Formats: sequence, C-alpha cells, structure tokens
Amino acid sequence: MKLAIGNDHVAVDMKKEIKEYLESKGHEVIDVGTNSTERFNYPVSGYKVARMVADHEVDGGVLICGTGVGISLSANKVHGIRACVCSDPYTAKLSKQHNNTNIIAFGARVIGIETAKMIVDEWLNASYEGGRHQIRVDMIKEIEETQDLKAAHEE
Repeated sequence: MKLAIGNDHVAVDMKKEIKEYLESKGHEVIDVGTNSTERFNYPVSGYKVARMVADHEVDGGVLICGTGVGISLSANKVHGIRACVCSDPYTAKLSKQHNNTNIIAFGARVIGIETAKMIVDEWLNASYEGGRHQIRVDMIKEIEETQDLKAAHEE
C-alpha cells in the first residue's frame, strides 16, 4: 500500500518510527512532514497528506501532531477526506469499518510508539463494511458538498 505521512515539530521522532515500521511491513511511505524540531505549522502537513489522498496519489494517510486533533481538522477541510484522530486501536479499526476513513491521526503527546503501531495496524487491516454504514457516509458527504443535511435524514 502507498501511504503519505505528515507531522509537525512535536511528532518528528514518532513520525520517523512509524514510517520505518510501515516500510518494514512492505508499505511505500511518502513523507511530507517536517524533520526539524523547530516550530512547524501542522496545517501544512495535514493539507499535503489530505491533498495526496483526495487526488488518489496514495491509498491513505497517517498524520501526527501533539494531540492529532489540529492536524486531523486541517486534513478534514479537504473535500473527500475522512480523517479520524484515534488514541486506541479499536477506534482506528471501527473508523475504517464504519466511516471508511482514509486518514488516521494520533498524538505524539498522547500515546506511545507501541500504541501508535497498533493503531496503524488495526486501521490498515480493517476494511470498510458498507451496508448500513454507507447511508451515514453518504450523509457526511452531503454535508461536505452542500453544507446542509436534508430533513429526511434526521429520522
């Protein structure tokens, strides 16, 4: 699988370890994050990874900042992106199965490296289930595209 990875200055060490881990499992990883601990604005990496995912240059993305929140919010502003910040493997797995997430994010100040590895493993090994979940993913797309949600969906 071809993945993009991005980070801010807080997450340099974790990004390097996750990139090496993914490559050791046979994934191609394109690094668009920073390798410097000097202040770096996470929306830059969030946007770059999201743009690559949305443009189908990669199969998915991994984002890491202090908490995972800011960088995932930045990614989610790109049309077609469903980025989820996760601090546990179960949420990562279900984010893919139920929400068809295409980017996973986590925080270098929140979780340790072994948990981060478990999160990416669960996310990468999960498959979107479709079915009843497709209705909700379609609703998310409708909000994204129209900035509205039809009243009929509220039931």
